[in-house]
This record gives sequence, C-alpha cells and structure tokens, in this order.
Amino acid sequence: MSTETIARRNRSLDVALSEARALYAARRPGSKAQHDAARAVMPGGNTRTVLFHGPFPLCAANGEGAFLTDLDGHRYLNLLGEYTAGLFGHSHPVIRAAIEAALDGGVNLGAHSTMEAELARLVCGRFPSIDLVRFTNSGTEANLMAIATARYASTREKVMVFKGGYHGGLLYFGGGGIPINAPYPFVVARYNDIESTRATIRKEAAKLAAILVEPMMGSAGCIPAARDFLVMLCEEASRAGVVLIFDEVMTSRFSGGGAQALDGITPDMTTLGKYIGGGMSFGAFGGRRDLMAIYDPTLAGSMPHAGTFNNNVLSMAAGVAGLSQVFTPDVATALHQRGEALRGRLNRIFADAGVALQMTGRSSLMSLHATAAQIQFVDDAATSSDAVKELVFLDLLERGYYMARRGFIALSLVVTDQDLDGFAEAMASIVAERADVLPRR
Repeated sequence: MSTETIARRNRSLDVALSEARALYAARRPGSKAQHDAARAVMPGGNTRTVLFHGPFPLCAANGEGAFLTDLDGHRYLNLLGEYTAGLFGHSHPVIRAAIEAALDGGVNLGAHSTMEAELARLVCGRFPSIDLVRFTNSGTEANLMAIATARYASTREKVMVFKGGYHGGLLYFGGGGIPINAPYPFVVARYNDIESTRATIRKEAAKLAAILVEPMMGSAGCIPAARDFLVMLCEEASRAGVVLIFDEVMTSRFSGGGAQALDGITPDMTTLGKYIGGGMSFGAFGGRRDLMAIYDPTLAGSMPHAGTFNNNVLSMAAGVAGLSQVFTPDVATALHQRGEALRGRLNRIFADAGVALQMTGRSSLMSLHATAAQIQFVDDAATSSDAVKELVFLDLLERGYYMARRGFIALSLVVTDQDLDGFAEAMASIVAERADVLPRR
C-alpha cells in the first residue's frame, strides 16, 4: 500500500472517529452529567482507572442477566463481564439467594463461620497446586501476600515479573513498571521468551525468591503463555529453589482447575480473585502445605495474616453457591469451548474481509487488536492501532454491545448462543461499514 493511500486512510479514520465520539456524547447526556458531578469529588471523576475512557465514561444505571442499561436508557449486551469477575452475570438467582440467606444470618459477625471452610474446601479441591488456602479482599492483596510468603520462606528478596504483566494496582508492569508499585526489588523479564528468561533466572537465582506469572497476560491484551515457556519456568524454579506463583485471578475460569489443570503444570502457589467470590469482593492465595503453614496460628513462630473482611459472610456464601451449584467443572469446560468458538468465528470474519483486526486470547477471555502482526510477545501488541480499537468500541455501543474500551471481552455464563450470533453479526457489519478506514492485511 502506498504512503499516499495510508495517509488518506488515516485521515478518513480521524474523521470517522471524531464523528463516532460526537455521536456517543450526543446520545449520552446523563453519563456526561454524572461524570461532571463526579469530578468534583474524585480525581478525574474516577476511582478505577480501567473504566475511564473518552470523551467521558459510560455510567451504568442497572444490570440484569447479561444486559447493562446506562443512565440514558441504552441497553447493551455486557461482554465485558466485569473483567472476569462478572462470570455469573448481574443477577444470577442462585447467587442472589445465597446472598439473601447470608444477610438473614447477619453481617460482620467477627467470628469463624462454616461457609469459609466450605469455600476453602471447594477451592482446594479444584486447583492442583493448592493444598491450603487463605482469603483476602482482592487479587491485588492475594498477589502481595503470595510474594511476601515466598520472600519469607526463601529468605531471598528479588521477585521476577514480566513486562506487560498486571497483578493488581500496586503490581503493574505495563512498560516495565510504574513509580507507585510495591517497593520490592523486581527483575523484569520478557514474557514467552524462553532462552532469555532462563538465562535471567540462572543469573539471579541466589537472590530470587519468586517468579510471578500470568498463564495468559490479561491487561497486556490476552497474550497466552506458550506451554513450553511455563514448563521452563517450572523446571528452572524447582532447580533454583524459587517459588513459582501462578496469578490465576483471571485464568482460573479456563477449566474446572484453571489454566494449570488445562496445561498440566503445577506451580508452588496460586493466586485467585474475581468470580471465585460469586461476584463479591474476593481474593485468595494458596499453595504447598509447607509454604502456607507459615500462617498457621497454632504453630510457634507463625506469621499473622489479618483482614477484617477476609471471611466476610457475603463473599463466602456467594462463593460457595457459585462453585458448588453454578460454575461446576462441566460448565467450565462448556464455557471454555464457547469462548474458543467465538474467537475463531470473529477471526474468520476479519480474515474474510481482509482487515488487519484479530482476536487473541484463550478460552472465554479475548482481546481485539488492530494489527496484522502475529502477537506472541508483549511488544507485538504495541503495533495495534488504538484509534481503530476505539472506533470499533464506539460502533459496538451504538449497536448495543459493551466490551472494554481496550478491546477486552470476558464471556459470562448468562450470555446465550443467540446473543453471540448477534454480536458476531454486529462485528461483521462494522467491518463492512468501516472498510475504507480499517487497516488492511
């Protein structure tokens, strides 16, 4: 394609995006007014960065089943799935009944309950690496606790992470890291690069306490780890006495036993969050019995691990209901297959149209990229056009489909095959309508 053609296409894209933004704003005065009011009491009107997008963020009024309604009355099929925490949809009757029953029994009990032990039993029974588990309030807390556990057990200091990784608000490694990260001595390696990572592990082994890795990078654009890469991490960690931590806050939904069961790779520790608490605030860290025994208060010299809401009755009750009655291993397998089928279907639409769009991911999680480049490493995703992704996002909203502004999709159990047919048709119509501005293969 000539330089002149590319320049003309880019000018057309700028015009199309400007018009789409104007349409979005004109049809959502309620969201605009709410954002303006919020700015008076929150920085940028925001308390959760990932939800912000221009020209102002969508503001929800309510959700029911698989659908979300905004303040201006627009109804959307919710494909964002609360960044995987919304696995059960907005109002699953089993989850709601469990929460109502918990409320009837009283909140803030300040004591042990039967539900926390039952949820722990369910979690330990599902994930191959978890002999014992402790609960937290978020995935961020879970990862911080897992790191602390590894550092204490190993008497070493350093933590290996990967460029582009995200393990919570204080463990963000997009671009290699941010100034407000937790002040650990991090070693930042290259995800999916077997040889360079192996060399780094061996070089740092004497001081390396832990390797913290996502079996699929979520925030970086749904980039799955090559199985050989994870096998190498497992082998090298074992050889060096390093604690291998799988951050399965997102990927635990890939099967009844998470990505680790799907791939047949067992880390030393696993962190969880999101849907495991039935949609309530939740996090967990668990692993080998000897590592987790550090927190056994019946043992001399044990370490404290506190948290007022670690065993809060709503998360415990909703989590037990979700894992025991709704998201069974068979249901997890079926959701995995539906996600694989949808991603393949969308990629066929893009290929048939000859546009440089693609969905990466695994199982029921996927992300849109506007590039023809194969995405194996984090830097590959940087070739994607952010403007194109925003245009697709806005066009989908106008057709009644909601995903993340960055292109992320997490299927919930209540989304039907008919819903997904409609979504695929909407995506095909956008590709056809925007043929003059979308990048070509």
